[in-house]
Parts: sequence; structure tokens; C-alpha cells
Amino acid sequence: MRLTFLGTGTSFGIPVVGCSCEVCTSTDPRDRRSRHAAVVQEGDVAVLIDTPPDLRTQLLQAGLARVDAVWFTHDHADHTHGIDDLRVFSARLKQHLPAYASPDTAGALRRKFSYIFDASYRPPEGTTKPEIQLHEFDPGSPVSVAGLEFIPLPVPHGDMTAWGFRCGGLGYITDAKLLPPEVEAALEGVSVLVLNALWFGRPHPTHFNVEEAVAAANRIGAPRTYLTHLTHRLRHGDLIERLPQHIRPAYDGLTVQI
Repeated sequence: MRLTFLGTGTSFGIPVVGCSCEVCTSTDPRDRRSRHAAVVQEGDVAVLIDTPPDLRTQLLQAGLARVDAVWFTHDHADHTHGIDDLRVFSARLKQHLPAYASPDTAGALRRKFSYIFDASYRPPEGTTKPEIQLHEFDPGSPVSVAGLEFIPLPVPHGDMTAWGFRCGGLGYITDAKLLPPEVEAALEGVSVLVLNALWFGRPHPTHFNVEEAVAAANRIGAPRTYLTHLTHRLRHGDLIERLPQHIRPAYDGLTVQI
């Protein structure tokens, strides 16, 4: 199994529009971070994690010409508003693309993107829309996603719940403020852990800061942890110097074997 980070930034992306800070003007390509997405691949199977506004560019940069399913972590704009870019896959394959979401997230997707999920709407002849078959997973049970077993992991994210997952030796958590005890227990024994982290210092109400992410990673004890959902307050080179050896910053395009 392998994991590729397609986008490792927050909702603003990096560079941030109009910002001339050290990170936004950095010449290190690892400091250029598009909005959050990743892909889990096993053999020929590819499961996309989220559909950010940058999705088309991310897919092109990764050379990803096939997606077999999509896992939505939650319905915030930076994780869903590139959903129309899935149209190329359903149009090419002439079949529905399965997508998996919690009941709350699925409901929000249906409201926001009714032209996709309203079965009564058909696009004008000669045009297309994304053909997506939306599956609401049972939060308490493993889910078969394109033949891969995903264990849904709920984490608090402000006034909502985001859904990470465990897939084999991979534990993947984004947009979390903390890891509930049952989630930490479910992550025991993973070889690769992914956590979100905004910045050093002051706490954030809906996300880990770096110190909180490091503490959570140390409790889980994975041999390798990667931090994602990073802001422009974090320069890649500084993170390399300041983080423990078993915790590394992710960057757009990084592929990790699991």
C-alpha cells in the first residue's frame, strides 16, 4: 500500500493570496501547499481522500488518471468544492463513481451539490455531470471501499465531526482537535500515522497545533508520523529541524510506502 499527499495546506493554501511572509515567498517547493487531499493506492486500486478546489491540478501533478472511490472526511469547502473534477472519471468509465461519507456529510453534499445528487436532474444532451453514487457508511462498522477495509474514526472538529480512518497499517486523521480514547485505541499498531497540525504555540479551537499533534503521535507510537494541513506559519525546513526524527512534515507530492 502507498499513500500520496496531493495537498497538505489549509483552506487558504500556500502561498496565501496577498501575503509576502517567509513561507509564502519561499523558493522551497515543499512550502507550496494546496488544499487538503490524498490518495491511498493498493495495486491498481486508488481511493481519493477529499475533493478540494485544487483537485484538477493535484491529479495532473500526481499523474493520477484513475480513481476507484472517494472518502470524504467532512463537508467543509476546502475538502469538497472540487467535486466537479470527478466528472472526468465517471464520463470516461461510463459508470458511477462510489463515494463514502458519514450521514451528516452525505446530507450536506446532497444540499450543496444538488445538480450531482438529485436523481431527477439530467444535464442537457451533449453535456455531462459527475455521476457519483454516494454511500453513507455506518460510523460504527468497517467499510469496504473499492475492496479496501476502512475503519471510520470520528474526531471532533469544532461544532462538527470529521472522519479519519484506519486502513491496514495506515492511520489517517485530518481536521482534528483531539483524538478520543476510542480512536487512539483503534490506531494502536499502525506503522504510518497522519495528523493535522496548524502551527507552533497557541492552541486553535478546531485543529491540533504542532505540540498537540506531536503529543498525540507519541501516545500512538507509530514508527512514522506525517503532519499535514499545515499553515504558512510553518516553513518545511524549520519543521525538519524542530520535529523528532519519527515525525516529519508532509508536502504536496510526497509518496509513502506502508
